[in-house]
Formats: sequence, C-alpha cells, structure tokens
Amino acid sequence: MYAALKTATIKLYNYKTLQLYNFKSFSPVLIASKVQVAQKRYNPYNFTTFTTFKDMFTGIIETLGHITKIEKEGTNVHFTIASDISKDLKIDQSVSHNGVCLTVTACDEKTHTVTAIEETLLCTDLGHWKENATLNIERAMQNSSRLDGHIVQGHVDITGTCANVEERDGSWYYTFKYQPTPQLLLVDKGSVCINGVSLTVVEPVGETFKVAIIPYTYEHTNFHKLKAGDSINLEFDIIGKYISKYMAAYAAHFKSLQG
Repeated sequence: MYAALKTATIKLYNYKTLQLYNFKSFSPVLIASKVQVAQKRYNPYNFTTFTTFKDMFTGIIETLGHITKIEKEGTNVHFTIASDISKDLKIDQSVSHNGVCLTVTACDEKTHTVTAIEETLLCTDLGHWKENATLNIERAMQNSSRLDGHIVQGHVDITGTCANVEERDGSWYYTFKYQPTPQLLLVDKGSVCINGVSLTVVEPVGETFKVAIIPYTYEHTNFHKLKAGDSINLEFDIIGKYISKYMAAYAAHFKSLQG
C-alpha cells in the first residue's frame, strides 16, 4: 500500500542551493539521519519540527484493549487498560491507543496505565472514552521491522465523525466526515490513520472520504464497534504534511521575491 513512497523525494532548499535527497530504501533510520543533516545545513524557512521518527508506529494493530478504570487528577486523566500485551510493557514505553501515542506510567500482569494531559484530551477523542470501551493498541515498531502499514506517529491531527457504515458482500465501507485544510491532505488511494489503523483512502470529496474494511481488520480492530455518529482520531500522512508545509513556505518566499 505504501510502495509508491519508496521512491518519494523530499526537497530541502536554501536561498541559493538545491539539495535533493532520494529516499529509495525508505529506511526510518536513513530518513531520520538525512532529515537531521538537512535541518542543520538547509533550513532557510525555519522548519523547527522535523521528525526523527522516534517511537514510530505502522498502523497495524497488535491487539485490542479494554478500559477498566478512568481517574482524573487535576487536568490530567489516567486510563487503566487490560490487554494481552500489558504484561510485556514497561514504564515509560510509548504505546498507541486508538492512534494516540501515550506513555505507560504503570503496569502489571493484566493491565497498564497511561496518562493524558489536557492538550491531548483537547486534540483527540480521549475525552469521550468510557470504562469498558475497546481500544486499538500497537507498540512502537523496531527499526528492523517491516513497514507493513505506513508511517504513523501517534500524533492525532484532528478528530472526525463516522457518517455511515455500509456492508457489501462481506466487507464494510465506512464514510467519515472531517474539516479539511490545505495542510491536511487526502488523495485517492493514499494513506490515512483512523483510530490507529493504517487504511487506504477511497473517494475523498469535500469534507468526506471512505475506507474499505476487510473481514480480518473488522474483527481484529474496534471497527466492528464503530457506528454512525461516533468520533474518531485522524492522523494524516506525514510525507504529505511535510510537502504541504514546504510548498507553503516556498510560495511565501517566492512571493516575497516578487514584491
């Protein structure tokens, strides 16, 4: 699904020099090293948020978890979750829960606890989570792992809404609604992360787009519980976001030269 990006290029300019990196191997380690070098040498537009792909996810869900307890502490909220990988987790480990990268603060043989700060609660649908809710869970990938989904950071861009669910001969088509912006790009057959699941975009038109869910994904993620009206976490393709940011900066620079 993400093979087309194996030959993707990221162009980083200074005012006089064009430096082109062609990430043919698409190794997270290679990308991180190239971006770090480029950030130091070619950064005329003050891009201060280059990602080094630490704690990266793939959007391939490992297991499902169930919220057993929710505790508020000031503006923070602690979620205790039971899952079959809780016993293997460690304190300070980053784990994706419904697409949100959260840090493990406690764990035992059956459960683990993560904490969400106020900003996370405002930018995601965590404020709607309730006890017994089912969550998609994925641990951060290892550098030696195959990238079976696409690059997912666990940093939710916006929330959206499930507008419709349609069953078609054993598969399911979900329609989602969101508020598009020039920075949050969707393209037909491109990638998007919904509640932590790497999926292929179908028919992006205006404020809506669709995804097709096969039976395995339906059964092994919480998509089988998703219904019209439910809130979802959306993370857009990081490559598209970098290109969008670069193009906006380049356009602004070009406009300043014309003025």
